[in-house]
Amino acid sequence: MRILITGGSGLVGKALEHLLSDDKNCKTFFLSSRDCDLTDMKKCIGCFDSFKPEYVIHLAAEVGELFKNMRKKVELFTNNVKINMNVLECCHIFKVKKCISCLSTCIFPDNIEYPINEEMLHNGEPHYSNYGYAYAKRMLEIQSRLYYEQYGDKFVTIIPTNIYGKHDNFHLEDAHVIPALIHQCYLAKKENLPFQIRGTGKPLRQFIYSSDLALLIMDILENYDDKEPIILSVSEKEEISIEKVAKIIAEVMDYEENLYFEDGYSDGQYKKTASNTKMMKYLNYSFEFTPIKQGILDTVQWFIENYDNCRK
Repeated sequence: MRILITGGSGLVGKALEHLLSDDKNCKTFFLSSRDCDLTDMKKCIGCFDSFKPEYVIHLAAEVGELFKNMRKKVELFTNNVKINMNVLECCHIFKVKKCISCLSTCIFPDNIEYPINEEMLHNGEPHYSNYGYAYAKRMLEIQSRLYYEQYGDKFVTIIPTNIYGKHDNFHLEDAHVIPALIHQCYLAKKENLPFQIRGTGKPLRQFIYSSDLALLIMDILENYDDKEPIILSVSEKEEISIEKVAKIIAEVMDYEENLYFEDGYSDGQYKKTASNTKMMKYLNYSFEFTPIKQGILDTVQWFIENYDNCRK
């Protein structure tokens, strides 16, 4: 089968590339922003016409950490809406058999009972700190469902919790929490400075290793046809504080004594606890997730080995 993966040079795209590298049944095309500007419909059509995909895994998005989400609300909304509208319309035009689009747990309502499940997605406004990005991603779920209902297009959506792993963006300001903290700790140790973390470290998150998510996505591609979204996540018991994550990173990098929290900064949303009950019922088997300490160790080692060339 011919699979086009948008966002193919990113964290999950690279995990899928590694997973599918020896699969002779798949002809895969990994599309990066350098290959095609998906905000431009003409270029998007040209890309689809060139690759003629049977399946699409839509990962492309403009993303960032808490403070980018607060600074760039208009850009994150506008650019993501353009990307999603163009990709889904091209999937429809070129009669793609199935499109899997990636959402995020940050799009759920701020005021909500926990744990979150798939039916709660539109039950209130998202947290103010990621307003623009969150609504763009919510519209992607709506768009997918509308194509499904009106045309019978198999456009499904997945909602992974916080993803981390090799090939991530380790930018100090625009990266997500784990890669940003890894880079901060690396520089702090190198320069013998305090490893300072913005916020109190108290917020709680569920993290999923990119290689685990790649396996789950391929399972979804082959077997899941529901128009309703599905959360892909570790269990509620695996929820962990940012403080604990920072301590694991510091421990792995042997820099535990110089760890400090700057509580004058915003923490963002305190928790986003998601239920993976639907996923576990759908899988009908016990999926073995990578323990977070092992995942962070592997990510740190990859970052150090690829420091000169990785995204940062």
